[in-house]
Amino acid sequence: MSFRKVVRQSKFRHVFGQPVKTDQCYDDIRVSRVTWDSTFCAVNPSFVAIIVEASGGGAFLVLPLHKTGRIDKSYPTVCGHTGPVLDIDWCPHNDHVIASGSEDCTVMVWQIPENGLSQPLTEPVVVLEGHSKRVGIVTWHPTARNVLLSAGCDNVVLIWNVGTAEELYRLDGLHPDLIYSVSWSRDGSRFCTACKDKSVRVIDPRRGTVVAEKERAHEGARPMRAIFLADGKIFTTGFSRMSERQVALWDTENLEEPMGLQELDSSNGALLPFYDPDTNVVYVCGKGDSSIRYFEITEEPPYIHFLNTFTSKEPQRGMGWMPKRGLDVSKCEIARFYKLHERKCEPIIMTVPRKSDLFQDDLYPDTAGPEAAMEAEEWVAGRTAGPVLVSLRQAYVPSKQRDLKVSRRTLLHDSRATAATGATTPPSTPPAAPASSRFSAPPALGSGSTAGGRLDEVLQEVAALRALVAEQGQRISRLEEQLSRLENGHV
Repeated sequence: MSFRKVVRQSKFRHVFGQPVKTDQCYDDIRVSRVTWDSTFCAVNPSFVAIIVEASGGGAFLVLPLHKTGRIDKSYPTVCGHTGPVLDIDWCPHNDHVIASGSEDCTVMVWQIPENGLSQPLTEPVVVLEGHSKRVGIVTWHPTARNVLLSAGCDNVVLIWNVGTAEELYRLDGLHPDLIYSVSWSRDGSRFCTACKDKSVRVIDPRRGTVVAEKERAHEGARPMRAIFLADGKIFTTGFSRMSERQVALWDTENLEEPMGLQELDSSNGALLPFYDPDTNVVYVCGKGDSSIRYFEITEEPPYIHFLNTFTSKEPQRGMGWMPKRGLDVSKCEIARFYKLHERKCEPIIMTVPRKSDLFQDDLYPDTAGPEAAMEAEEWVAGRTAGPVLVSLRQAYVPSKQRDLKVSRRTLLHDSRATAATGATTPPSTPPAAPASSRFSAPPALGSGSTAGGRLDEVLQEVAALRALVAEQGQRISRLEEQLSRLENGHV
């Protein structure tokens, strides 16, 4: 007699969410009230950026992650836009560069000082003007340096080279109505869009053509969203004809019918999906909801497997999502959200319970690092490359970023890696020499051999420092044991 397996095996079945303590939240923040289905929050391993209410223009806060507690009303903001800011996105290849789109029809790119803002930032590094209506979406290319996509309410998608402040591609006429969302594929060769005409489109930007299109992906009239998964499939959120919220999975090779479709509830808030390509888990947050649902995407039917729901009391106005390299691997943290309330930002930590304190290889495969796989000119020339992966085994340590500089003729070379090989295990970098990690910025042209020798010296120095720290740690442990025995004997 055989027993059928009732419960599906998954290491993510017991993922649970936990909000941080009150003193670790960011309090007294006036989150923007603009009516736009954006996340209103962007996070990277150094900063959290939040779109806020501002009189006489648009502004957003940029706070170092450690600056928790009450934020003073006079705290400086990034305030160069003349209309409300609708969307913000951190550059994946430079943790000090952020792009913003606004109702003033412009896209601006900003350089944030290493320790955060000490005074209001009003001068962007570059202003990108090309839209005739407000810009509601900005998103960076995942693997090419300084390539930025913007989508506006003029139904036009523009792709920019930020390093030269030039427009690379203008995709006009592909969308007959408002664009709700844009998502790059993992290698950046294509992107998918969700449009108000209820269609999901897969677009090749370098050819300027629609590769695939699914009409009426969701029957409802309310906003929908579409994101690319690592294997090339598309995950969408939307509404049914009866206004029930849905999630669906699509194969781009055959968009006739969804691979999987699930109805969730009857709430009316737009669903914001966040995808972790390393674990194949999708987190779905509804605007105005007080919960986060998460699903695992697999190769077996029904393909979309519901895992669990994190529930809190307060509704969310927006949500930020931390890249994998910013997580605490020692606590088995697989995701961290930054939930926006009306007056504060609350981090929520998602963890997988494990008894061992060792590094969990199955939870942390190599993930996308901060190094760009290619330059903007290479991508325009037709090259395609996946992200450069790094290991989180030794807890990722970021390198010092160079300032973003814009040249109309030459390409930007900020934070270029000197080591193309061995990039999967970045060494810890001592604070006294922040530019000496394996992901350090490049030397001047013509000094390649010197840089290689210097790199070897730095790596040897780092290894020696690590050995010294380990030895001192053992010595401290022995002294503490002796002290404990002496105190017990004295008692």
